Order: sequence, then structure tokens, then C-alpha cells
Amino acid sequence: MSAYVIVDIEVIDPEGYKQYVKLAPAAVTLYGGRYLARGGLNETLEGDWHAKRLVILVFENADRARAWLNSPEYAPARKLRHQYARSNMVLVEGT
Repeated sequence: MSAYVIVDIEVIDPEGYKQYVKLAPAAVTLYGGRYLARGGLNETLEGDWHAKRLVILVFENADRARAWLNSPEYAPARKLRHQYARSNMVLVEGT
């Protein structure tokens, strides 16, 4: 069953964050993930959620998504994301 990682990112340091943007895709690809959306315009249609920068990734399954997030290959990028941005991340299984 496909799994989706949805991340709402508030970039604090745009210059520093550029390092993350360059580094992250290789680890996503290595774990079989791909980007469905990456920072495009977003619009709140209902509710109070006002997302900053949305990223949506798809993986083969939830285990692969977790493996990517906790992988040694993603660790340097993850550290940069934590340094230059605030983020909320959820994992949801698809149908």
C-alpha cells in the first residue's frame, strides 16, 4: 500500500535552506520515494490551517517512508532542515 509523507515547512533561513533543497532529493530517490508536490502555491480551502511550504512524497509503503526518514543517507539533509526551518510531518497510508 502506498504511503504519503506530507510536510508543512516554515523556512527560517532561506539561504541556508537552499543546501537542504539540493541534498534531500538523492535520499528520497534512494528509498524509492518521489515528490508529488514540492513548495508550489497552496490555498486553504477549509479550516484554519495555513500551510507555509508544502511537500508531498510518495513511497511504496510506510516502512520505506520511515526507513528514508531515519536513514543515514537522509541524516545530513534532515539536520539542515531542522537548522534552517520548522516543520510538521505526517505519514498517511493510501488506498
